Order: sequence, then structure tokens, then C-alpha cells
Amino acid sequence: MAGGSIPHFQNDAGHAAIDIGVKEFMCVGANPPFDHPHVYLDMGADDEKVCPYCSTLYRYDPALRADETRPGNCTYLDRAA
Repeated sequence: MAGGSIPHFQNDAGHAAIDIGVKEFMCVGANPPFDHPHVYLDMGADDEKVCPYCSTLYRYDPALRADETRPGNCTYLDRAA
């Protein structure tokens, strides 16, 4: 994702898995104040990655846009910015 911003994802609903359209991203856990350290994750050649903090399984789906998730509403929007 060089030259662009890194998408951030959250898992307030406690989904076991979230499909995303990127392989490099940040996981924030739940929305603040229940978030964990915002951790950068890179799937590399794999199509899945587990967050070491919240254990959310992220799965790459090339049919999704960078800001799109399945289930929906898992893109983190920093309301303080």
C-alpha cells in the first residue's frame, strides 16, 4: 500500500472472521475506549491473518474495496480526526 493510507478495521460485534479487500491494514480491536494497541498487520503471500491482540481472523477477498468489509461496519473511522 505504498503511497496510500493504511485502512483500519475494528470488531465491535466480536465477529470470528472479517473479510477485507486489502492485505496490509491496521486492527484496532473494538472502538475506543475498548480498543487495543493499533497494530499493523501484513498478510504477505497468505490470504488470512489473525490479530495477535483480539484474535480476529482477517481474510482477504479481492472482490472487496479497500474500505469495504464483510460483515459490514467493520471499517474504523477515527471520529477524533
